[in-house]
Amino acid sequence: HFDDCDLVVDMATLTGAQLISTGKMHAGILANTEELEKTAVKAGLASGDLVYPLLYAPELLKKEFNSKVADMKNSVKDRSNAQCSCAGHFIESHIDPNYE
Repeated sequence: HFDDCDLVVDMATLTGAQLISTGKMHAGILANTEELEKTAVKAGLASGDLVYPLLYAPELLKKEFNSKVADMKNSVKDRSNAQCSCAGHFIESHIDPNYE
């Protein structure tokens, strides 16, 4: 836990679903603010490392992680339901809720 962070960026290959979501030429960006999303897209255009926004809707996707035996499972129930966004939300669920 880092109390003095201004921004947390996780760059990862979470799932093959990103390739389906954005294709071979764009990375996916999952941001919890519109400002951060726009900044990432703009930076990608300037640098040539293109990014495309993914669906950010944790309130709609949380049910994908329901588990009968754990707080949450680390795979989605429905692989056709925004799988790449779900992977990002899984990581987000492990960040301190007080972090903004």
